[in-house]
Amino acid sequence: MEYFFFIVRRLMWSLLVLVGLSIVIFMIARVVPGDPARIALGPLATTEQVANLRHKMGLDRPLYVQYAVYIGGLVRGDFGQSLLTQRSVALDLRTAFPATLELVLATIVIATLLGIPTGVLAARFKDTWVDNIGRVVSLLGVVTPSFFIALLLQLLVGYYLHFLPVNGRLDPSVSFTPDITGLVLVDALIRGQPGVWFDGLRHLLLPAISLAAASLGQIARITRSSMIDVSRKDYVEAARAFGIPDLVTTFKYMLKPSFIPTLTILGLEFASLLGNAFLVEMVFGWPGMAAYGVRAILHKDFNAIMGVVMITGAFFVFVNLLIDVLLGTVDPRIRIRGARS
Repeated sequence: MEYFFFIVRRLMWSLLVLVGLSIVIFMIARVVPGDPARIALGPLATTEQVANLRHKMGLDRPLYVQYAVYIGGLVRGDFGQSLLTQRSVALDLRTAFPATLELVLATIVIATLLGIPTGVLAARFKDTWVDNIGRVVSLLGVVTPSFFIALLLQLLVGYYLHFLPVNGRLDPSVSFTPDITGLVLVDALIRGQPGVWFDGLRHLLLPAISLAAASLGQIARITRSSMIDVSRKDYVEAARAFGIPDLVTTFKYMLKPSFIPTLTILGLEFASLLGNAFLVEMVFGWPGMAAYGVRAILHKDFNAIMGVVMITGAFFVFVNLLIDVLLGTVDPRIRIRGARS
């Protein structure tokens, strides 16, 4: 029960973080030079037309009134109207967010499936050629920008080898709208359309691999160092002394306690990918939040900008809260410390 109250406290702090984020992004959007009403109407608009639009947008009200109206809209799930698309920002985000979420989910799956085994092998064969290769691959993944990897894969795999598509979520000839969950692969499975699923997977692979490189390197490095630290524990030495096979010792007695810091970095990487996906989405023409956010910034579409930032911030806060719960499940000591704090 005490741990439950700890989670409730973390939830309350998360809400305070989101309120602070809303204040910061609201003030930044209001102090940036340029009149959004003038930008929306163009240079040929008259002063009266600009004034009317400013009144309609509520920009002629005091800042505290504008913020109160904005917060009231957020509570109802209303981010206002986009000046660029002339639609509700919430509707635009419901279209763009699932595409980015699908890319992020695929990225974290690839990074986890490749990063953890790489770290385990590097720790298991410490200071051998296996470890050296694993460390080099991890370091290259961390230091190489995702957009450079994206361009490289686009040229090699897409244009030269013609193995995978390099633009969009689906082939233009495929008529499919993911209107159930917004995720192409999930909706294609639900509707029983394997052809669409395979085409969506082919379009998803290159951007996901490009985005996964840095996360893969971080996960592999943390897993390796954690495994090496755990390998020096007394109970691991005792297991080896009793003649327990190395594979059993590695995966049963070393991997689980080593997974705690890995899970932490995994959560942080997962949360940050939503923002880091912007450049990769632009390279591959992925119709996610990147294209929508960049257009909003270029046109000073304040409602759209604040909507993108708030969704990204809420996602980050939610993932961190989820990681706290998972860490408490994996390690009971965390639950005890959390209940006492």
